[in-house]
Amino acid sequence: MHDNLMSPVMWALVAVYALLVFASLLVGFLRRRGQGDHTELGQRIRSWWIMVGVFSVAILVNRTVSIVFLALVAFLAFKEYLAMVTTRRADRRVVFWAFLAIPVQFYWVAIGWYGMFIVFIPVFMFLLLPARMVLIGDTKGFLKAVGTLHWGLMTTVFSISHAAYLLVLPAAVNPHAGGAGLLFFLIFLTQFNDVAQFTWGKLFGRHKVVPSVSPNKTVEGLLGGVATTTLLGWAIAPYLTPLGMPMSLLAGTMIGLAGFVGDVVISAVKRDIGVKDSGRLIPGHGGIMDRIDSLTFTAPLFFHFIYYLHY
Repeated sequence: MHDNLMSPVMWALVAVYALLVFASLLVGFLRRRGQGDHTELGQRIRSWWIMVGVFSVAILVNRTVSIVFLALVAFLAFKEYLAMVTTRRADRRVVFWAFLAIPVQFYWVAIGWYGMFIVFIPVFMFLLLPARMVLIGDTKGFLKAVGTLHWGLMTTVFSISHAAYLLVLPAAVNPHAGGAGLLFFLIFLTQFNDVAQFTWGKLFGRHKVVPSVSPNKTVEGLLGGVATTTLLGWAIAPYLTPLGMPMSLLAGTMIGLAGFVGDVVISAVKRDIGVKDSGRLIPGHGGIMDRIDSLTFTAPLFFHFIYYLHY
């Protein structure tokens, strides 16, 4: 367990499990009443039980397990991404080097080497991948291939590694919850924002935001979700973060807006490729990319927000 820092996080997890119990009972009640088909909703809730359970184990055991868990999430997301996009047969060895970057990136996180963490993928892998491609000698589709590969690394690995780096920030700055509290705050608000925007959109959605990219996204869903996420961030920040009231409100708003942008950006990628879901790993949700699309934007923004203000 994370060095006497887990009490606020444990209480937060208890609250999440209470929400899952309520959701499960509600779906069971609706099924007995025979009010519509709730099969997909039931699948989603069962998947949430599994995801929350795995996340709980990862965050409660120790910091190393948490970092390895997030590295595995990044690996699966990058693998799904490569399965969706078209890669050249000649680039198989280059893809190997891209996968090798995942343990290296999370190693920098584990040892707390901020300098290498922040430049390894944006600089060194940015230079290494095209250099390795040039040695293959195939110039057809070169720009698309190198851009696609590096963008995937940035989105699925570099972005998610920011969430992991929250765990190694000095605990003295956030003595009541530590890095685990920061990580929980980020992930809980990001996922809650997705649910809140979906719910507000279903209840009151009338005006489309980006109909050509994500037809179900509405202005009402966006505004309602961001407002709800902002208020929730303000309510739980004192227990999990070092943020005061103005900054906690700003953090909640930032996560709400960034989560929306991350969601629609990944939707644009899938629409361009011609797929609905990135995979079938999580019943009712799709693949890993479908579940972490918002986190690809919220993680780096929240990390640098916290890092700039307090570290």
